Amino acid sequence: MSLTFYYSPFSSASTVHAVLEELGIPYEKVRIDLQKGETKKPEFLALNPNGVVPLLVQDGAPIFESVAIILHLGESYGEKKGLFPAAGLERAKAFQWLVWCNVTLGEALSRHQRNTSERIPKEQHNAKAAEIAKADVEARLSILDQALTGKNFIVGSSFSLVDSHLVGWAHYVEMCGFALAKYPTLQAYVKAGIARPAYVKVMKPDA
Repeated sequence: MSLTFYYSPFSSASTVHAVLEELGIPYEKVRIDLQKGETKKPEFLALNPNGVVPLLVQDGAPIFESVAIILHLGESYGEKKGLFPAAGLERAKAFQWLVWCNVTLGEALSRHQRNTSERIPKEQHNAKAAEIAKADVEARLSILDQALTGKNFIVGSSFSLVDSHLVGWAHYVEMCGFALAKYPTLQAYVKAGIARPAYVKVMKPDA
């Protein structure tokens, strides 16, 4: 079995990177330079036609989309390591929160960034759309905060790969300017998650 992980530091690949480190399984890293357009080269597009990271290649078979990669890693390696729920209702909850994170929270954050980020020309920003998106992001953070009330982990009674992914996303939302202090349960959850050795490792500049 061979695993090759294509990534760029401080990108959407970071959550998958942290998951790989949490699992402690052997894998090869291929660092991609986004500024040089390396994801748009024919050899990369042949593996991921979307032209983005993350990308995982297992025994020659490419898998793209972070949630798909994490689900595969969870089912293949995480369950036996106690980092992913067994098949059943708890696994369904794991699927639920992973998809919610990228689709529901991610969509709102994407709209906010599209209308506020310095990476997007200011003439393309829409103040009203940004205001609505901000409210939507905050509503979604409130949902996650409430879901964590009275517990330390989103699924089950111990840390899982789902927590790793949610922590990475919530931390990124915070870096985009959203104050987690408004959500004390979520803030404590994120603080504990980003202190884990796997996350600390992948957030280093030379990771």
